[in-house]
Amino acid sequence: MEQLWREVIKFGAVGGAGLLVNLAVFNLVRETTELPVVRASVIATIVAIVFNYIGFRYFTYRDRDKSGQTREMGLFLLFSAVGLVIENGILYAATYGFGWDSPLQSNFFKFFGIGVATLFRFWSYRTWVFRTVPAEATVAAAERFLEERGPRDAGATGTGSGTGASGRGTR
Repeated sequence: MEQLWREVIKFGAVGGAGLLVNLAVFNLVRETTELPVVRASVIATIVAIVFNYIGFRYFTYRDRDKSGQTREMGLFLLFSAVGLVIENGILYAATYGFGWDSPLQSNFFKFFGIGVATLFRFWSYRTWVFRTVPAEATVAAAERFLEERGPRDAGATGTGSGTGASGRGTR
């Protein structure tokens, strides 16, 4: 459980920095160009996706399996695209469905969309993209098993006498 909390904190640190990048680029593009609000948001989201991949790969999930980085990148982009649709779909609905398109409203719904998409991204990245190395999980499970058994049980089975923990023959 402690490892999950560390992962959540690291994910949050990278994600928080990515949020700032996303919102800064969004507002910069919105203020300096004539692009519609959702297009500005898509550009900002893409910049944040690149920023976040670097942060996740080399900070949050640096201890994870690196053997299939082409597969990892493909899955990251796939799930990021789904997150992009979630994030910008919320902004699109607010802007064009409800007519809420003032700068304050756009930033609010951009932020809200990022939050909803972040829940999806956290689940998908940790489950499918940055997977735990299987050997580490197996070793950790074996160590927990041995710790739970304690020294009392460990001595009873390692005698080589052909008897199990019950003292009866195994043949």
